[in-house]
Amino acid sequence: MARATIVQGPLLLHRALMNLSLRVLPLFLLLTVIMPAQDPVPVEVEPLRTSITVTSTLESPASAYITAYSEDSLASRPGVNVDDRLRDIPGFTLFRRSSSLVAHPTSQGVALRGIGSSAASRTLVLYDGLPANDPFGGWVYWSRFNPDSLQAVEITRGASTSLYGDRAMGGVISLLTPVPTGQHASASFEAGNAGLFDTRAGYSNLLGKHGLSAMVRGFRSDGYFVVPEEFRGPVDTKADVDFLVTDFRWDYFRDKDRLTFRTNIVAEQRQNGTQLRENSSSLGTAGLQYQRGGLAASAYHSRGALRSTFTAVNAAHTTENLTLLQTVPFEDTGGALSWNYLKPNWNLFFGADTHRAEGFSEEVVVATGAQRALGGRLWQQGAFAQTDFALGGRTRIYAGLRHDFSDRGNDFWSPRGGIAVTEGPRRWRASAYRSFRAPTLNELYRQFRVGNVVTLDNPNLTPETLKGTEAGFDWRQSGFLFRTTGFWQRIDDLVGNATISTGATITRRRRNFGSATTRGLEVEMQRTFGRVRAEAAYLYVDSTLDLEHVWMPQVPRHQGSFQLLYSTGRTLLSGGVRSYALQFEDDLNQFILPGFASFQFLAQHRLGYGVSAVFAAENLFNRTYLAGFDPQPTTGTPRLVRLGLKWETGR
Repeated sequence: MARATIVQGPLLLHRALMNLSLRVLPLFLLLTVIMPAQDPVPVEVEPLRTSITVTSTLESPASAYITAYSEDSLASRPGVNVDDRLRDIPGFTLFRRSSSLVAHPTSQGVALRGIGSSAASRTLVLYDGLPANDPFGGWVYWSRFNPDSLQAVEITRGASTSLYGDRAMGGVISLLTPVPTGQHASASFEAGNAGLFDTRAGYSNLLGKHGLSAMVRGFRSDGYFVVPEEFRGPVDTKADVDFLVTDFRWDYFRDKDRLTFRTNIVAEQRQNGTQLRENSSSLGTAGLQYQRGGLAASAYHSRGALRSTFTAVNAAHTTENLTLLQTVPFEDTGGALSWNYLKPNWNLFFGADTHRAEGFSEEVVVATGAQRALGGRLWQQGAFAQTDFALGGRTRIYAGLRHDFSDRGNDFWSPRGGIAVTEGPRRWRASAYRSFRAPTLNELYRQFRVGNVVTLDNPNLTPETLKGTEAGFDWRQSGFLFRTTGFWQRIDDLVGNATISTGATITRRRRNFGSATTRGLEVEMQRTFGRVRAEAAYLYVDSTLDLEHVWMPQVPRHQGSFQLLYSTGRTLLSGGVRSYALQFEDDLNQFILPGFASFQFLAQHRLGYGVSAVFAAENLFNRTYLAGFDPQPTTGTPRLVRLGLKWETGR
């Protein structure tokens, strides 16, 4: 079976860039030896966010629990892609514990606070205010974001704001890039085990009223085996990945007006752990944003395709047969209009948005030659209004209402309310909200196979609905940050993968489970000691399927992380541990994924003239842990070590 060719052209260019980088690296190393050192910078705790960024200069106050990572904080965490760097946040998970380095694109949906029972993403990911979730299935191509190009990441849990629709039922992750303020250039090259090569380059400049920025990234990895050695057979191969990303942004500034145009294109190709399982995909987005004072408008269009092959493997892993060939073309068009009226003691924010997604799962059953093409469109619109106002000197009240409706007959009102009381460096807050999520086209119309587990589509799914409350406390002062939140959420008509038969081949079908209850506690702490910053975070979540009286699949009850960071300005050292309790693979709680802990380490040293040497290691002690069952066990990311150079000037 020939490999899919949808991304062959871009990937050939990417490999040529890799070869050029390998030739330039020795000269790059030689030049850095004689370069002078940089001045030290202080170590500080992260700022306390009390508002959500809508655009680069427009924010919406919120009573929500918001985690903010600055550019420096992101750079201090080892991880090839953005999802690997955000795993220090308990509750942030992809489906089946997998990294985006080896995960099939359809399992890269992100979950927060323990509502990740299936691969559908119940969290909206925004890239400079434009939706970045796949329009067909809601998952996220994490390879399309260059970690070095991000200025900040903001994460909001729960549906505690009216700004966003059903795709934000579980929260919002906002990825923000810097606005060009002057000439800035960057380049980096990293190499590591697993045949890993990562080349990145970027440039931005401010030319009068015009700001321009561009980025390109090429990546390849020979990958690693996801099947344990004792189960491995002749059909098993390493799970590898190649991808190429380009990003372009143009800003036009005039008095109070700002116009931004941006494009982002990713092409990737993967071998998914056996000789015949592979997929290739491409996705491009173009968007236009306008802002004048409190008025903001945006429009975007996304288009792409996913091609996958699915196989059946015998128990000994000695034979493999193609079962299904699948092509999924999709597109999405949308826009939003909002207005923010801001006064010293009160704020009014209202607007409307719409998006129309269309896609089809075109399939060929190899054994019979039978073909089918199922799919359609999902056109959703929404309107919202929210306000916040001061009540006395320390108290602020938040209220909002959103109405969503679609061409599938879904009509839903989402009220929200909150309160925050501020006393010096301390802030008490509470929120209550109601939201929903419409099934994706992927859940309605696409079947798939992971190993010998077959999951069927269901065109009769109904929307999920969520009710939630939370209350928390924030305390930030010089060199110290403490935050905690207790929450309760109930999801009705939860969409998940229900097991309908077991054996050598396991068959599941998407269905509405009924209700699920999630309750838990989040704690986050940071403390500085001179040039050292200590960070700790913990999540306890009790998430159950109420009618079945079982744990929610793919959700551990305990997650935690700890990191130490040391910085002199010239040298940065960070090391940490991430820990996960056991979780279940399936809705019957038959397959147990035991808990585990992994260690990370990063060292970066500035050599001068903007050049830095970088060493990073993930899963430092090479801990073997289970990531899933198909129905035989599969393992997660082994030790990954990278060494490279980064160059940056300007800004």
